[in-house]
Amino acid sequence: MKAMKTVAVVSQKGGAGKTTLSVHLATAAALGGHRAAVIDLDPQGTAASWGDRRVAEAPEVVSGQAARLSVLIDAARENGAEFLVLDTAPNADQTALRTAQLADVVLIPCRASTFDLEAIQTTLTLAQIAKKPAFVVLNAIPPRSGIGREAAEGLSAQGAQVAPVQLSQRAAFAHSVIDGRTALEYEPN
Repeated sequence: MKAMKTVAVVSQKGGAGKTTLSVHLATAAALGGHRAAVIDLDPQGTAASWGDRRVAEAPEVVSGQAARLSVLIDAARENGAEFLVLDTAPNADQTALRTAQLADVVLIPCRASTFDLEAIQTTLTLAQIAKKPAFVVLNAIPPRSGIGREAAEGLSAQGAQVAPVQLSQRAAFAHSVIDGRTALEYEPN
């Protein structure tokens, strides 16, 4: 059995793109031949609803409560998951801390606006407390704009690790999830 890699997608800011990033990462892993799953820890259940609409069998999406997180992670491992994404609620609280502690890496989605950039410091601190590597994933970056580069430079200057890939603002992200797909399935090119 392969070792399972676990990614926590955490941000205290709502609307940062946690669920979008979570389902896209898990789907990319599944399309790449890995057994992938998502545990939706957000009481809103957005990832679980997406999974309900999805026709494809993978990735598996499970709605769960934070109090049962260890049990859910163990069940994913026992069922052969190789890549597990933990989609969290918009909080930087004890649940988010526990999620980060149980993950191999923390991804912090963030839009390149002043309000969003200011709000991620708490999540970066949470990852430090959890002693896990954390990367800011710049999300919904307007195409043909320097704002993503500027945000990445500013974050790096503050000591944050920024993921080398930025996600552009594309209609495919919104359209694809309507029927349980992802942008890479909806618009493969």
